[in-house]
Amino acid sequence: MGNEGTHAYLSAFARLEDSLNGRSATSLHALRRSAIGRFEKLGFPGSRDEAWFHTNVAQLARTPFRPTTPEDARRSWRSEPAFQELTASRLVFVNGFYSAEDSRAESLPQGVRACSLAELKASEADRMEGNIARHAAFDEHAFVALNTAFLQDGAFIYVPRGTAVETPIHVVFVSTASGAPSISHPRTLVLAEENSQVTIVESYTGDGAYFTNAVTEVIADDSAKVDHYKLELESPEAFHIATMQSRQGARSDLSTHAISIGGKLVRNEVNALLAGEAGEATVNGFYLTDREQHIDNHTLIEHAEPNCNSHELYKGILGGRSSGVFRGKIHVHRKAQETDAYQSNQSLLISEGADINTKPQLEIYADQVKCSHGATIGQLDENAVFYLRSRGLSHATAQRILVHAFAVDILNRIKPESVRNYLERIVMDKFELARAGGSAP
Repeated sequence: MGNEGTHAYLSAFARLEDSLNGRSATSLHALRRSAIGRFEKLGFPGSRDEAWFHTNVAQLARTPFRPTTPEDARRSWRSEPAFQELTASRLVFVNGFYSAEDSRAESLPQGVRACSLAELKASEADRMEGNIARHAAFDEHAFVALNTAFLQDGAFIYVPRGTAVETPIHVVFVSTASGAPSISHPRTLVLAEENSQVTIVESYTGDGAYFTNAVTEVIADDSAKVDHYKLELESPEAFHIATMQSRQGARSDLSTHAISIGGKLVRNEVNALLAGEAGEATVNGFYLTDREQHIDNHTLIEHAEPNCNSHELYKGILGGRSSGVFRGKIHVHRKAQETDAYQSNQSLLISEGADINTKPQLEIYADQVKCSHGATIGQLDENAVFYLRSRGLSHATAQRILVHAFAVDILNRIKPESVRNYLERIVMDKFELARAGGSAP
């Protein structure tokens, strides 16, 4: 698509720079200028970009999304964040800006920080600036470049060496349209030092038509354990583009689950780098679509060191006239001997109009590896439906039981009970809507 649609963002960036009036840290100022320059050269991806062949962002590029201010966010905020029952420290961001009055700080172990990037102390800035935008590169990714160019605030989570955080940390990103389509650029940076442990829940929700352009960077040092859950529950009119980049040290264990249910057009990129020997990565996802939704999941797991394991399972249920994309790659570097990697994508089509494009891939340069991948696309098993109906169940109940069994394979891997139970409810509610053709509002 080239430079089509970029002019409005370049103008908005110029206004942002003027409004900051030199108040920004020098390093972030230089980073933003570098990012906007790269975005100007890249432009929005088009159909000639292989990675975007099945996802057309032309409507997104044409829509005049309006940047918002903290004042706009405070005026338009009227909803409570999800998972109120979840015992967790909660950081709430409205249209990308931190809302202290809606956030909640549970008791955290000494030295642990869960706060707004904009509120970091001067003594903490070096730790943040040494990692932000160092892992999620924007050289070849227009949306990461755009997010970085407008970097002002975001979530910062730091867990010092040898520290275990028992309760989850929940980062809530809320978007509001305020009468006109708005845009926000959520940013999350997680630093888990050596032999630390933490659970992170990221949720995205909102009202109306808006564009969420999110970037998350997770660094798990040697022997660190990070459980990460990304819940995309956006408005039916929303655009959601998100990139997560993780980097793992030796003997680290990182699991991430991307759940995509809302949104009009959604693109999730999950990139995991196993940069230390004997690391373990679990990359799972679940998507449920109806009406004319489009959800695109791209994953890349890079095995850069020996003796690492990775496990990947993405499952989707597609109804209405919706469409989905799964494109996953496991890249085993020449040095990464004794790699053990598994990748699977399973999709269930519950309407004649639904469509899925799936492409699992292996790229292997080492000799001593154990790698496998596969994909299945199917419909509900009519023999299983018949069996359940022969036991006195209605056709609708039989379908519901089979869909629930398909979905819980992923949902049961979500450890926080309140999050798991909540997702089970909304998945089954949305399945009823999708099965009915998406006629409900």
